[in-house]
Amino acid sequence: MLSGEIDFILDPSPQDLVRLRATPTLKVIDGVENRTIFLGLDQFRDELPGSNVKGKNPLKDVKVRKALYQAIDIENIHKVTMRNLSQVTGALVAPQVNGWTEAVHKRHPYDLDAAKKLLAEAGYPQGFEVDFACPNNRYINDEEICQAITAMWAKAGVKAKLRTLPLVTYFPMIQRYEASIYMLGWGVPTFDSLYSLQSLVRTVGTGGDGNYNVGRYSNQRMDYLVDRVKSETDLPVRNRMLTEALQLQNDTVAHIPLHNQIIPWAMKKNIDLVHRADNRLDWRLIKVN
Repeated sequence: MLSGEIDFILDPSPQDLVRLRATPTLKVIDGVENRTIFLGLDQFRDELPGSNVKGKNPLKDVKVRKALYQAIDIENIHKVTMRNLSQVTGALVAPQVNGWTEAVHKRHPYDLDAAKKLLAEAGYPQGFEVDFACPNNRYINDEEICQAITAMWAKAGVKAKLRTLPLVTYFPMIQRYEASIYMLGWGVPTFDSLYSLQSLVRTVGTGGDGNYNVGRYSNQRMDYLVDRVKSETDLPVRNRMLTEALQLQNDTVAHIPLHNQIIPWAMKKNIDLVHRADNRLDWRLIKVN
């Protein structure tokens, strides 16, 4: 809260929102942040530490990854865990980001029976055990989201062994490739999909390639698209390649997108301002009536 002529609260706690919305002298505006919350999966190791599957890695199989995706009741998370303060998505980037389309925004549907069938087809009719790591103080309701997903996966037969950590230890841990499944949120300060694609789905390399691809996903076509986009000067061609890469991420279930965060801002009713997608206040756009 800043006091003086202008009073407002950026990013109030969810438990305070009902009271703030009911306060006659205040108004609350909700804005979609350009930060997408998703799950990453270890697609590199030949055997997952702590899993009861020995000699192979179930997460290398796209059927398993899609099963985990389709076992998540994202609308329940949206309504119950997030209290409607999320924008459900199937894309790796938010709508404000160049390369996004309605097609890449579309999710694989929640379907528990389909998830069980995919697991059986992949050779896991009874499911399997897997490590699942989440932060507990980085994203909105991060720990609660992971607890809900753990319960949903259990219905499909997948026993996720959830461990939650504070951000100071969580991020170094996942960057050491010590998590089989992990939560990550990714904002896009450039408002261009290359920023996400190069970091999250390009094969780990140099110069920023795959610097947060901690599941070590690797796809030859994806690498080609990302590398072409870096130097492509024809804007329509470049945009088509960005969208193709985002769709490829969806089709191969490189990650499991969950939602874009919605950030409420509370302020006095006489204040008008622009809710920026990067959750930053632009003082030039503030008006006091």
